Amino acid sequence: MGSRGYLTEKEKEFLSSHRVARMATVDKHGSPLVLPICYVYNGRYIYTPLDKKPKRVSVKELKRVKNILENPNVSVVVDEYSEDWNKLGYIIILGTAGLLESGKEYEDSLRLLCKKYPQYVEMKLPELNLPVIRITPLRFISWGRI
Repeated sequence: MGSRGYLTEKEKEFLSSHRVARMATVDKHGSPLVLPICYVYNGRYIYTPLDKKPKRVSVKELKRVKNILENPNVSVVVDEYSEDWNKLGYIIILGTAGLLESGKEYEDSLRLLCKKYPQYVEMKLPELNLPVIRITPLRFISWGRI
């Protein structure tokens, strides 16, 4: 198991090749929320969009958004499970999160997300003008087959 501020090439490949992760946020009272996310890693940041899948509240009222605005500390887990436990592995990313709503980085993140997930092209994600969560990794922890 390694804990450091950078990823090895093998860890970068693991992180880039996986399609789903879990992101944990915490509100100002310390109550956690963990949810699955689609994401892309550009070598510096992790981006996960707020999209048009059905939601009960506005984007700014989503619990994950409110939590990030109250407490920017987040954790992301990307893992691999197998019945053959010799093939298990994970990367935990500890970092801080914020919202991107415009600008070149925002546009680049949408382009990368659409490249990784054809569903976002079909959804016309860049035209929705919805925020993207940017996670700045501070530490990586890896274990297993990675």
